[in-house]
Amino acid sequence: MPIRDMLGRSTVSLTRSESRIVQLLLADYPVAGLGSASSLAKRAGVSDPTVARFVTKFGFENFAAFQAALLEDVEARLRSPLMMLETKQAEGEHDATVNRYMASVTQKLRDATEAAVSEPYDRAVDLIMGAKGSVTLVGGRFSRHVAGMLAGYLLQLRSDVHSISPLTLESFDRLVDIGRRDTLIVFDYRRYQTDVVEFARQAEARGAHVILFTDPWMSPVAEVADVVIIASVEVDSPYDSLAPAVAQMEALVAHAVVREKRVMERRVADLEKLRSANAVTVDEPAP
Repeated sequence: MPIRDMLGRSTVSLTRSESRIVQLLLADYPVAGLGSASSLAKRAGVSDPTVARFVTKFGFENFAAFQAALLEDVEARLRSPLMMLETKQAEGEHDATVNRYMASVTQKLRDATEAAVSEPYDRAVDLIMGAKGSVTLVGGRFSRHVAGMLAGYLLQLRSDVHSISPLTLESFDRLVDIGRRDTLIVFDYRRYQTDVVEFARQAEARGAHVILFTDPWMSPVAEVADVVIIASVEVDSPYDSLAPAVAQMEALVAHAVVREKRVMERRVADLEKLRSANAVTVDEPAP
């Protein structure tokens, strides 16, 4: 489990001083933990022995072991396909590569299923359907395509849905229309994109609610997000898989449809009339 996730979700009983260490580490992650134990203690306003007891409670032999795990976590966040190419060279016959890859993706989908709880999906639907302004979606180089898929679904549930793909310098002009009435949905997975992170931070600063889909190492957008939905993306390939992210996105849609069935029925009925009038699908005769 990533260190940040361990600290944020821990059920370990902590003293008030130890809780201050957690707050500091999460507020300035990972930088706060990369110095010496004494510097961490000084910044948190606790003693050196308190830091030592703190890391022991989380199962580490000493601060050096905690820091080694933290550094491994940071390295994993920054890992590129090129860096993973050597570590993920397929073993065995090439004709088994497809099967191994599919099996690893299937396991990630199982993991996502086991970790799924309804609360963040409920909150996300509240923010999407309750937005009195717009719902805007952004994503990274690959994840923006998942954002675009979700935008297509959401247009069948409500109006004023916009997917910005890709983000450009001109895209930031759209922030002028984003405020407290609006919701921003962000897809951002490791090697997090600076433009995606900055757009989300500025939207939140203007009052927008933020829903984030990310990985266990968590995009910096998590610092300003109202809802965070996490998927494990590391599979038997130099490239991370977005299959769990797509499944979570579609699960959100399914949840929204159940909750907003009457709203959707009315809207889809109107959409079908428009599609029929314009012979949008091959089963419709030309007008």
